[in-house]
Amino acid sequence: MSARLSTAIRIGEAARAILIKTRSFPERGFGEHEDLRHSNHIGVEPMLLALSMELALKAWFVFDYDDPKIAKSHNLIKLFESLKPESQEKLDMEFKRSVVPYHPNGFFMDYSIRHILYQHKDAFIDWRYLHEANKTMMFNQSAFEATLEMVLREFEKRYHIGPVKPLWRS
Repeated sequence: MSARLSTAIRIGEAARAILIKTRSFPERGFGEHEDLRHSNHIGVEPMLLALSMELALKAWFVFDYDDPKIAKSHNLIKLFESLKPESQEKLDMEFKRSVVPYHPNGFFMDYSIRHILYQHKDAFIDWRYLHEANKTMMFNQSAFEATLEMVLREFEKRYHIGPVKPLWRS
């Protein structure tokens, strides 16, 4: 395996680590016993989840092309569309099979991964600069997180890490 493919795996592992860390944040509730300090992370979850998706898509790109020249973009739909067509199709089919049944969207007849990536294409930038926002901010966290989990799961199916046994014996 080339060094670039090892890099792709490390990028995928970083994306998974961000997802796991984000899931460890306390739930934001609005009950009378809610500790208000827990709401201090508003905006951080969408930003980190978008970063994780960005890394996951960049890992796919490196694996697809064995090329370190990844687009220097945070735009999720552009990153997705830079993947090989067969990778795009595979991710879209798996999205429809494993995400859509649990996170349907009534606005689209043929809801695809492109819709959710386009909807959140600039989430990393938008939520990072939440204090400068001059527009309504929407983030469908449960559907986005399910999509991210699916992208990572499918990426991890592309390789196997195991012990290497030497071909010769001493």
